[in-house]
Amino acid sequence: MEDLNFQHRARARAGGTRQSAIVGVVASGNLEVLVERSLPDADCALEIKTAAVGFGEVWSAVIDDFVERYSPGGLKFSINDGGARPDTVSLRLAQAVRLIEGNGQ
Repeated sequence: MEDLNFQHRARARAGGTRQSAIVGVVASGNLEVLVERSLPDADCALEIKTAAVGFGEVWSAVIDDFVERYSPGGLKFSINDGGARPDTVSLRLAQAVRLIEGNGQ
């Protein structure tokens, strides 16, 4: 198991008022993302638990791209990875933001 932590400054606070959301499922080739509105407006934190050791640089690139695209200010993400590919990670993170902003239901 590897634990990765990323801290970012976002351009803006994520929209909506929902306090938390969860997407995905921990399974082979997938991941679960819990997102909580618990940080100051410009802060974004991601805590990742993964069995795929040694992919920190890949995670960093995916997270950097995600923060640039979605500006998830004020959000804390807890990710339980089951060996998801980078495109699946991006998809689940985008789904989590849409759901917490109220655009997913």
